[in-house]
Amino acid sequence: MRLDGRRSSSNVDDRRGRRTGLVAGAGGIGGLIITALIIWISGGNPLSVLNNAGSITGNQVAQNYVPTEQEERYAEFAKVILAGTEDVWTEEFRKIGRTYEPPKMVLFTGSVNSGCGNATSAVGPFYCSADKTLYIDLSFFEQMEKQMGAGGDFAFAYVIAHEVGHHVQNLLGTLDQAHEEMARLPEAESNKLSVRTELQADYYAGVWAYHDNRLFNSLEPGDIEEGLNAASKIGDDYLQKQAQGYAVPETFNHGRSDQRVRWLELGARTGDLSRGDTFTPSYNSL
Repeated sequence: MRLDGRRSSSNVDDRRGRRTGLVAGAGGIGGLIITALIIWISGGNPLSVLNNAGSITGNQVAQNYVPTEQEERYAEFAKVILAGTEDVWTEEFRKIGRTYEPPKMVLFTGSVNSGCGNATSAVGPFYCSADKTLYIDLSFFEQMEKQMGAGGDFAFAYVIAHEVGHHVQNLLGTLDQAHEEMARLPEAESNKLSVRTELQADYYAGVWAYHDNRLFNSLEPGDIEEGLNAASKIGDDYLQKQAQGYAVPETFNHGRSDQRVRWLELGARTGDLSRGDTFTPSYNSL
């Protein structure tokens, strides 16, 4: 992506090096990548499962914590991408007569306290509607590249834009409505509604990409393909097959790989907010 000269967002709370609440167990997050990704795509509150976690008291700063040069590059990258989402969604909300309230982004290492509870890095990047904040341990980008074969700057940007997509849903009232309905439905039907919610966040990530490129000429050849590759690697079917050798469709709650690719691509191709209705079509046609 072409990002030189772009502004960085000021809506960032850098908590790297601080260890609070729960921390990852001795195995480390590297050994939890499949679990982490399945939790990330699990829908609803991603903090409900905290695997291999031990407790730590207080609010401590890890001794001798020094971010690597790569981590610092990831941090600056994330701030620029967040700024791009602010610019795009401010404009898109204005078009529909709404005012966009940007989310905050927390950068953390190991564990974090959020408005939705305590979490470890094992939950992956997540958005908390209670405090309108997205949370990310930047080591996730390295795992995407080295363990999933889903690297590339646009692939990383897609992760951030997807979580911001949930914030857009929150501001539009879609997210609360979906979660309230999911709480009343049987598990299988709740999972289907979760899929619809997640596919719309993918679509919104694509809409962001379209308009970010329109405003800043940010996309280079191959960027969209990086994002589509990442989307294919985080489909429920793909991740379940990686983790257990087979897929269980009734447990899907983020969408199959082909669905995630389709909705991200549609948003990136059209940039049309009004075409992101994933709730009206029949489930089988998503």
